[in-house]
Amino acid sequence: MRLASVLCALALLGSACSHSQSEKSSGVRHLLYWEKWTDFEGEAMARVVDGFNAKERARAKAEPGYRPIEVEMVIISSIEQKLLIASAGGNPPDVAGIYSYMTPGYADKGALTDLTELAERDGLRREQYVGRYYDLAVHRGKLWGLPTTPASVALHWNKRLFREAGLDPEHPPETLEELDAMAEKLTRWEVTLPSGEKVFKNGYLPDVPESRKRLVQAGFLPSEPDWWSYGWGFVFGGKLLEGDKITAASPENIQAYTWVASYTKKLGVDPVQRFRSGFGKFGTSQNPFLAGKLAMEMQGVWMYNFIKKFADGMQWGAAAFPAPAAHPERHGTANAEVDDLVIPTGSKHRDEAWAFIKYTQQPEVMEELCLGQRKHTPLAQVSEEFYAKHPNPYIRLFRELGASPNAWSAPKTGVWNEYGRELSTAADKIANLTLTPQEALSQVQERLQVSYDRDRQIFLRRNQ
Repeated sequence: MRLASVLCALALLGSACSHSQSEKSSGVRHLLYWEKWTDFEGEAMARVVDGFNAKERARAKAEPGYRPIEVEMVIISSIEQKLLIASAGGNPPDVAGIYSYMTPGYADKGALTDLTELAERDGLRREQYVGRYYDLAVHRGKLWGLPTTPASVALHWNKRLFREAGLDPEHPPETLEELDAMAEKLTRWEVTLPSGEKVFKNGYLPDVPESRKRLVQAGFLPSEPDWWSYGWGFVFGGKLLEGDKITAASPENIQAYTWVASYTKKLGVDPVQRFRSGFGKFGTSQNPFLAGKLAMEMQGVWMYNFIKKFADGMQWGAAAFPAPAAHPERHGTANAEVDDLVIPTGSKHRDEAWAFIKYTQQPEVMEELCLGQRKHTPLAQVSEEFYAKHPNPYIRLFRELGASPNAWSAPKTGVWNEYGRELSTAADKIANLTLTPQEALSQVQERLQVSYDRDRQIFLRRNQ
């Protein structure tokens, strides 16, 4: 193992030396860019890279002696782990595309370059962006990255299933209570009568034994998909972190997960588990929403792409997620995150990396990228041409939700990965009625406060 590590280190060193010599002989400044996206999203960023490289080559032709920058984009899986390992080993890429929730932990570990002065020098200011998307790269008063492609979530509904249940297909729920009532009407079972005949009935059917009914269509399931199972408290006014206090077990969060558990209580643990076991993978035609097994669900701006690919004729809509009737001011509560471009600590080409990041922030470049990834732009000013070209008919909605004061994101803490996992596990236990919301969330709060305090002490010692 030791020999392998030495050989690997020598190989990397040899590669670096060879690359450095190649740069000197060719006059090109080579920039290594790690990106996480694949498929059409990766292709959209590749076109941006090609545009930057072409512009650099053109400048080199027009200005004798100018050494052009050439960006090489490399697709990296599991970038959350690999980028930190590369930075700790002193061999990071020059620039990287990361998820915004990674930024606080990486910054606290000293793995990112502070971009505050560079942005101020070149006139890149917060007012040029949707505030939330810019702020997600700000931690402890410093700017660690700049946004590229954002995403927010909204309630998606199947208009055909609405129509079949006697509901207005153009009228999504406006309150949480209305969503619950619609979900009941949209829930459908195959019921076996005493005679053995099978019939279909709608509703929760509490008087029919579980042994005689099979769930074939759900109106709504808070646990589907389970990507944001940690975030239901925001709909009820909850928070996950206030100051230095973990607040997983706040009254608002307990109220939220009591609501989550109410769906399992009405449907039954076993029927829901059997129903979900028949779901296909997300990016397939057997996705429960695309297959018509789930009438309403919370999904992101990207869902249009999968509807177009796997259920092109589907009649669907998207709307802001409803709030409890007693709190209309919470209407449109939505998760909003963004991809950030960062310069890892130890980048050998900081100025060149910044030049590339700055290029991506130009309105025409940003709109090209966001159109290619079929998302909305994080910039404050958007051209009408962008909306006219965009294939998603609800793209303005997703932008509004991302800019809303009710938008929420992962709390800025270095222990977020652990916190998110713990909350997701707790949400599963609550949904399966294994633990009460009070029990599950109190356990999370107690464990994570210890982790948070330990992480904070490490940060303070590192920065003394």
